[in-house]
Amino acid sequence: MTEFPIRAAAIDVGSNAMRFLAAEFLDHSTWVDLEAQRVPVRLGHQTFVTGRLDEGAMTAAVATMASFRRSLDNLGIGEYRAVATSAVRESKNGPELVDRIRRECGIRLETITGTEESRLVWLAIRARVDLGDLPWVAMDLGGGSLEVSQISRTGIAWSESHQMGTVRTLERLGGDEDEHKLQKLMAEYVRTLRIPDRKEGETLGGLLATGGNIETIAELAGALPDERGAARLSMEAYRRTVKMLGRMSVAERMSELGLREDRADVIYPAGLIYGRVADLVGVDELWVPHVGVKEGVLLDCLDDIVGPRVRASKIEEQAFAGSIALGRRFRFDEAHHRHVARLALSIFDQLGDLHGLGVRERRMLLVAAALHDAGQFISYRRHHKHSLYLIYNSDIPGISEDDRPMTALVARYHRRAEPRETHYLYRDLGPDDRGTVARLASILRLADALDREHLQRVSAVDVGVDGDAVVLEVEGHGDLLLEHWAFRKRARMFEGVFDCSVRLAVRQPLTRRGGL
Repeated sequence: MTEFPIRAAAIDVGSNAMRFLAAEFLDHSTWVDLEAQRVPVRLGHQTFVTGRLDEGAMTAAVATMASFRRSLDNLGIGEYRAVATSAVRESKNGPELVDRIRRECGIRLETITGTEESRLVWLAIRARVDLGDLPWVAMDLGGGSLEVSQISRTGIAWSESHQMGTVRTLERLGGDEDEHKLQKLMAEYVRTLRIPDRKEGETLGGLLATGGNIETIAELAGALPDERGAARLSMEAYRRTVKMLGRMSVAERMSELGLREDRADVIYPAGLIYGRVADLVGVDELWVPHVGVKEGVLLDCLDDIVGPRVRASKIEEQAFAGSIALGRRFRFDEAHHRHVARLALSIFDQLGDLHGLGVRERRMLLVAAALHDAGQFISYRRHHKHSLYLIYNSDIPGISEDDRPMTALVARYHRRAEPRETHYLYRDLGPDDRGTVARLASILRLADALDREHLQRVSAVDVGVDGDAVVLEVEGHGDLLLEHWAFRKRARMFEGVFDCSVRLAVRQPLTRRGGL
């Protein structure tokens, strides 16, 4: 068992700056900062216009990461997590930067999705604000993107990532802060925002805003943090402060307000974006918790140190909740998808010695099973391919950029043709990843066959090995004739992948006769 105190570090490679936070945890929720750095490397410069990271910015980023590496070593910290957001995520040469940092600095940099950003911010907010039992809306604004989520103390109900960051806005305007152009661009942005309607009578806990710009605006407006570190900023004071910023030039914001140059040029566009979201949600104040991605990364890193299984379980829960929320958008058969997901995980867990896969692959199977028929929203014909498209083009919590193609392919292969080297996405995978897709898809085929009629007649499955045969003994109701037929047809891929035979046995559930 790991004992406190524990040292860990977080690195956030953003579009406007790079951040380093090292801390010593005294317990699961209390830590002392050991070192905090913010280095103004603007990786978003030109990236959102050209689609490529600027060579000078890349060189500066590598040098900064080398300094972070020295800090890790000096502090004796071996446990860390380093993440990169929209600038690296969207650039064509982002993988080149990741590789340089690994080779030259010895740091593993992970490019994360917008949904993963939301999850990390949620972890940080939950540690800072008492969310109670109500739903909240959270918005995290960075240099390249805006993440908007509905959260509660138990998780994220929905999350969307929008390409409307502060650096991106300046790049689109060529550095011009012309009020008319800014307002026109804000109107463009707000048309893409969707805030789901609240249920009738549902009370919202509030609107949480994170990011360096909102923290600076709150400070300028005189909104002081409470004993837990969160500030409450009235919309009246907010609008007054943003209006003041709009009347000042970048040079005046620096000289009169003491802002850094890389804050002074983006703070007014940021103010307009935050204000637009607040208007959509309809609140009279903002909560500013003074935490962000780096604090979430730090807490996530701690979870991985003291309880990797617990962390994996939490991420899996969020992945499943995100999958169900996405499926509901496409009016899927929720009962069928939940049931197939449960059966698939049961088979996966009981065959661990055979397939040799871990928690990451289990999570991919869960998401693929939960959404395998979602493509029917587009068309039943070829719906397996439509499901692939929907999963591949959606942000789902717990599914990384690297894992998304495999997850989509597992859903795609739940029926019809088995994998071929010419198939879209599959052709780009290496041998190991192809093997993972085949193993997971073959398990999903069995689980889907066991609910062929979408009536959830199979209530449980026990998996055993009899010589060179895998036996699935199921408890079911009715004759299960269609399930038998579908199972025999769908079992061929499993037999080919695992080089064994597989058969189905049915036991009828015990029924109580006569009396109570």
